[in-house]
Amino acid sequence: MTQQQVLFFILLAAILIMLLWGRVRHDLVAAGGLFTAVILGLVPESKAFSGFSHPAVLVVALVLIASRAIENSGVLGLVSARLVDEDRPVWLHIAIIGSVGAALSAVINNVAALALLMPLDIQAARKAGRPPGLTLMPLSFATILGGLITLIGTPPNIIASGYREKALGAPFQMFDFAPVGLAVAIAGLAFVASIGWRFIPKAGKEPIASKEDEFQAELIVSEGSPAIDKLVAELDDEIEKADVFLVGLIREGKRLPGRARFARIIQDDVLVVEGSRDGIAELIKALALHRTAREKEREKAGDNETRENAENGNGSDKGTVSRQALSAPTIVEAVVRSDARLAWRSAASVRMRSRFGVTLLGLSHRGITFREQLSERTIEPGDVLLLAGPRTALGRAIGWFGAMSISEVSIAPFAAWRAAIAFGFFAAAILAASLGFLYFTTAIAIAVAGYAATGLVSPREFYDQVDWPVIVMLACLLPLGSAFEDLGGTGVVSDLILTLTQGQSAAFTLVVFMVVILALSDLLNNLATMVMASPLAITIAGKLGANPDAFLMAAAVAASTAFLTPIGHKNNTLIMGPGGYKFGDYWRMGLPLELIVLLVGAPAILLIWPL
Repeated sequence: MTQQQVLFFILLAAILIMLLWGRVRHDLVAAGGLFTAVILGLVPESKAFSGFSHPAVLVVALVLIASRAIENSGVLGLVSARLVDEDRPVWLHIAIIGSVGAALSAVINNVAALALLMPLDIQAARKAGRPPGLTLMPLSFATILGGLITLIGTPPNIIASGYREKALGAPFQMFDFAPVGLAVAIAGLAFVASIGWRFIPKAGKEPIASKEDEFQAELIVSEGSPAIDKLVAELDDEIEKADVFLVGLIREGKRLPGRARFARIIQDDVLVVEGSRDGIAELIKALALHRTAREKEREKAGDNETRENAENGNGSDKGTVSRQALSAPTIVEAVVRSDARLAWRSAASVRMRSRFGVTLLGLSHRGITFREQLSERTIEPGDVLLLAGPRTALGRAIGWFGAMSISEVSIAPFAAWRAAIAFGFFAAAILAASLGFLYFTTAIAIAVAGYAATGLVSPREFYDQVDWPVIVMLACLLPLGSAFEDLGGTGVVSDLILTLTQGQSAAFTLVVFMVVILALSDLLNNLATMVMASPLAITIAGKLGANPDAFLMAAAVAASTAFLTPIGHKNNTLIMGPGGYKFGDYWRMGLPLELIVLLVGAPAILLIWPL
């Protein structure tokens, strides 16, 4: 290998390790890798920002906005009532909600599809008295499978289309992915609905009082509370009535030994309790409890800032609220996304109370109890937060945090005119692109402009709906992918794969290639995997004299079907907290599902896209 190739592979290894570590946001890792490559002379300075003008980046952003238009149409309201029925058997519930999730993922972003259906699934589980973890993983996997069906279903398909245009002069069309994607999705859905869900560890547990529904909360004994001057043990009746568990007591910032059963409670003591959202809310009312002492101190420190912003009319811009806005509190649950601003930070560092007027009451980390003070606890992707505050403030705070509400179903009411506009513009864009009148990028851009002109998507939603970390990450990875090809890195890796499959058929090489990409996708972000896999697919096909479309399809399917870990796909991360899953729970259903992807996907590719 040349010196530049060695440098590039070292840099690539560093990027992959940082992505796998997960403590630094993926977009920052990609940007840091790109700038390092420019400094090392691996990427020409003139091409450093070429990724931002790449059609794939624009299409991903436009599809996210189009997804919002379809959500705003209210069509989902027509089917939502039929999805929640606690009397259905588990397999039938999974089959119905999984099918709807897969269908939605074919036309909107699969993360958005999961966000819409996850609260419904949790609601159904609670009504039926079964753990949400029994059905959340099948739902996540179903939305991932549905993304295989169309060009816009998942970003790897869009990237594959862009590389095809660069290599062969024409991109993939909207439904070129459908024959293979449908075959894999139908087989996968049949598996998860019939027997796959039985492999989840939750299947063997009692269907009530599931640990993933519980939070650990810190509640201050405020002035006038009936708990003052009582022994902790004397609160047993109120605690039992609220159906929560008293973990301990904090006084002046120090945790008292054990559960402090015979400590006499004084003002500003902090009760540490575990329980459900409703149980904690009931205990707050019964004992006139309040936010934690640390939150109270931070609010006092932030009062001047809050008052100044309110007087200057800057409350809405800076996320601050006036005292009057703190009335009528609401309690909601929200799950932290993998790319959230809040991830790997503490509540104290964000200043939730002074900036947004919301309080962190509790936190659930896969059902694990922790001893740190709640405000100092590092929040991880997949954690579920129990937040209290005015409804409008909660909505603003959850959006800024990068979290997603799971306790309330957010579905717009149906309106025929909105549905007609949403699907009319969308169908027109697909038809124009399919008939060759316009490039798909141009067609979907015109559709999005139509949504703006008709008010179906508000100006604020245009910016809020776009997943900017994903856009930045993709725009930074694309120049690295081009450098991977230009420096001969694809030739080195392809030679290694061809050496391993020497003497075997091109079909065998394609299967081995899929296995390699599947393994990478389970460990890395699917965008990063696909950016590297696309040029590699074209190079291997060229050396074999085979059809590059077959290898690009194999790469797209493999990069999009990460089922073994919670870090392979955003959807898997989102369900980790609400489902109460551990890292090692995913492979139990994910491994046989990936085998199905191979057993169904590879023959389908060879049939539809012959070598």
